[in-house]
Amino acid sequence: MEAVGPFETAPRLGIAVSGGRDSMALVVLADAWARRLGGQVAALTVDHGLRPESAADARRVGGWLRRRGIDHHLLTWRGAKPATGIQAAARRARYDLMTAWCRGAGVLHLLLAHHQDDQAETYVLRLARGSGQDGLACMAAVVETPDVRLLRPLLGVPRRRLTATLKAMDQPWLDDPSNRDSTFARVRVRADLAGDRKGRRRSAGLAVEAGRRGRRRVLREAAVSALLARCCVVYPAGYAVVDGSLALAAPVEISLAALARVVLCIGGRDYGPRRDRLLRLHGRLCGGRLGRGATLGGCRVLAAGRGAGKLLVCRETRDPLPPLDVGPGCEVLWEGRFKISLLSAARLERLGRRGWAEVVGRRPDLRLSPIPAAVRPTLPSLADKAGIRAVPHIGYRREEEGGAAGGIGQIAFHPRHPLSPEGFSVA
Repeated sequence: MEAVGPFETAPRLGIAVSGGRDSMALVVLADAWARRLGGQVAALTVDHGLRPESAADARRVGGWLRRRGIDHHLLTWRGAKPATGIQAAARRARYDLMTAWCRGAGVLHLLLAHHQDDQAETYVLRLARGSGQDGLACMAAVVETPDVRLLRPLLGVPRRRLTATLKAMDQPWLDDPSNRDSTFARVRVRADLAGDRKGRRRSAGLAVEAGRRGRRRVLREAAVSALLARCCVVYPAGYAVVDGSLALAAPVEISLAALARVVLCIGGRDYGPRRDRLLRLHGRLCGGRLGRGATLGGCRVLAAGRGAGKLLVCRETRDPLPPLDVGPGCEVLWEGRFKISLLSAARLERLGRRGWAEVVGRRPDLRLSPIPAAVRPTLPSLADKAGIRAVPHIGYRREEEGGAAGGIGQIAFHPRHPLSPEGFSVA
């Protein structure tokens, strides 16, 4: 546990507990560690409602933990479930529910039971998918988020040791039938790696290789952050200006990673751009062939001025973004980039070219706005049946509108992926 610290004097820990052998071993071990330091743990079980027996399984886990004096909380994923991508949606819901519980309870650390075999399986799967260097570093031991630290203290421990621990403690566990379903690629890889002593040795070796790649990733991320600090400026209106001469003069892998980070930050998407497209754009930039610009990862990349070597990276508007009706007092992360709270109900939407024409028709002076022309249609605005009510970033609000920016209480560029995030961590 010390390897994934630091912790407060009497640590309070949230533990993700499905009831399987891995999470049951983690919660029992973490509970003993926390008690020695005068702390405590809370086991968090998410019922996704996807199996008829899930609620009964969760109650059984709660019974086991209560007999050990461990606090247990059942979190339920409510509402309609998607028809496709159910596994990814369930995973997002699981993390959202557990993170929200930790935030509300003032718990700073959420422990996850991924172990050495999981790391090896992830390495094989990512290698098969053609992941780049960062992807092959696999899972980080520590992930810092705005609400909680996600910790994986068991990444160096093989599954068989966790099983032996539970047997020695006479602690039962649940077996998820999906773990035997060979239609899942991970299950097939697991069977291959865990089949015999040779497979187990290979599994341990793959986990070690992931660790090596993780340490190299730590150094690479530090170099990328240092480069971005010198060559990139991010503006409150959600765009960036990059000194291309500095960015492209760096070693290729550092330059590529820096470009990917800028695109991920400004584009607001869940994942960065594909490597082949990233390489294509990087080649165009190095060869001076940007022309009228390029698109990548939800962004437009344009020359910022003539002959200055500067690049403008802003959100593109070709992908549809339906207007969002937001009630008073609500806070939203809009477009994955702007944290916005409203004082009164309104429709939140991109300004667009038609909206820009409307506001400069009312306020011709706004044509002198320092915000680049390519950025203006991407700005968040409030609208109603009569048109645009307010555009905070250019200081516009309709004459009859009162209050802060015509109903916006607060607006801040708060990207899902900051330009220089908390780095990858190995324990």
